[in-house]
Amino acid sequence: QVQLVESGGGLVQAGGSLSLSCAASGRTFSTYMMGWFRQAPGKEREFVVAISQSGGSTNYADSVKGRFTISRDNAKNTVYLEMNSLKPEDTAFYYCAARPPGYGSSRYWDRRDYPYWGQGTQVTVSS
Repeated sequence: QVQLVESGGGLVQAGGSLSLSCAASGRTFSTYMMGWFRQAPGKEREFVVAISQSGGSTNYADSVKGRFTISRDNAKNTVYLEMNSLKPEDTAFYYCAARPPGYGSSRYWDRRDYPYWGQGTQVTVSS
């Protein structure tokens, strides 16, 4: 099992930047695929970005491509999300998620393939 704790959310003006962090417990963090998802009020939780175990492979939702950057530091058991050029439509609760090896399918964009979730952190972008 792994426990995830997000931090770094807040209020920012459109065009601004925010950095999120997700700290994981346990000694097997480096074996987990990690993802960020977000959920706006009244909407489904949607995929934002995923990163492979080594960090060598990333996949972004089209809506954030070129503006958001995911990275991870396996020595610190932490995954990061750098968000630039933020838009009001980026306003949502952002969740960190972890998928252990062999779990689910290769659908990195599918929230059902991630059994472990953080409590989320609010990001609000004002216009």
